[in-house]
Amino acid sequence: MDLQHPLTSAEVARHLEARIIGNADRLVTGINEINRVREGDLVYVDHPKWYDKALASAATTILIDKEVEAPVGKALIVTDDPCRDYNRLVREHAAPDRWDLVPEVGEGSQLHPSVSVGSNVRIGRGCRILPGVVIYPNTVIGDRVIIHANTVIGGDPFYYKKRPAGYEKMAPGGNVVIEDDVEIGALCTIDRGVSADTRIGRGTKIDNHVQVGHDTLIGADCLIAAHVGISGAVVIEDGVTLWGQVGVPSKLRIGKGAVVLGQSGLIDSVEGGRTYFGSPAGEWKQKMREQALLARLPELVRKLDGRG
Repeated sequence: MDLQHPLTSAEVARHLEARIIGNADRLVTGINEINRVREGDLVYVDHPKWYDKALASAATTILIDKEVEAPVGKALIVTDDPCRDYNRLVREHAAPDRWDLVPEVGEGSQLHPSVSVGSNVRIGRGCRILPGVVIYPNTVIGDRVIIHANTVIGGDPFYYKKRPAGYEKMAPGGNVVIEDDVEIGALCTIDRGVSADTRIGRGTKIDNHVQVGHDTLIGADCLIAAHVGISGAVVIEDGVTLWGQVGVPSKLRIGKGAVVLGQSGLIDSVEGGRTYFGSPAGEWKQKMREQALLARLPELVRKLDGRG
């Protein structure tokens, strides 16, 4: 999430009534959570598990709940509740969502009258947006995109901070970008990024009833069949095929040209150019051999017991 008017780290610290360590003149040009940080970004960290990752990340201003030495050139803003203050900053700097504005629509695009479109949406040329589609604010849609009935683009990320009193919703500041020549089936849901974009690459085709989580990056010319569930912050490289009912946990990477067969469940990142099957998924030939051996297990047990 870019700031329309960048601030110095000192200005942010004063606003939050927090202490600053390190380069107080460091310019904050954006706000991002840990999965998608860039130089100039402010990020928050409030758990020892992630201190090192945040301090070593590209982020140059870090909201943190522990006083440590600031890395060279960076600023630390010390606060008792970094997540609370991060949410506060996002809400203060994100443009308010509106649903009463006319979207920017390219030549030759057709939107059914029942389509709902939020503010700051851009739709390219030659698109077809079919009945009941909902396009949340800040979505960017390229040329020749087809979106089938009742799909929702840009809903809020499923991202919460666990508190003693319950779950606190993370303030969303990201969006969805759909590149040229993408087709998305009916009843799909593509969540916007927490603070950056969820992106569907050029030429990718998505079947019906597919869920794509926040901040996921899907490459070009991928094929995703019905009932696939993709969690947040996943990276799917170009030319990947996911067959029906595949499950992909958060923060995994699927390499270029990989194929994951139907009803498979990944538990770790996988290399490109190979075919995977099973739950937990492995290379399909090995998993088929395992299945064949499992079918023989009763016979093998009887032989070991001397009954075969």
